[in-house]
Amino acid sequence: MEAKLIGLGVETFKMALLLALPGLLAGMFLGLAVSIFQATTQINEMTLSFIPKILGVASVIVLTMPWMLNSMIDFTTSIFNMIPTFIE
Repeated sequence: MEAKLIGLGVETFKMALLLALPGLLAGMFLGLAVSIFQATTQINEMTLSFIPKILGVASVIVLTMPWMLNSMIDFTTSIFNMIPTFIE
């Protein structure tokens, strides 16, 4: 029983990381690109680094939303199907 709950917790954390990964990777790569651009041009404007990152992360989240939604629905369905195994 405890092993099942621990496994469910591990799977929940994996799902959370998997769903957060596209937005985090987009923010990381856009931040790196903007930092390199700022270093080469010596432009130190805070909005220059913030606006591309927020637009990029928002667009990646919108583009990956169907996949994220399907993943969450599948995970939730599997959790609901596991409920009878936890009741003993």
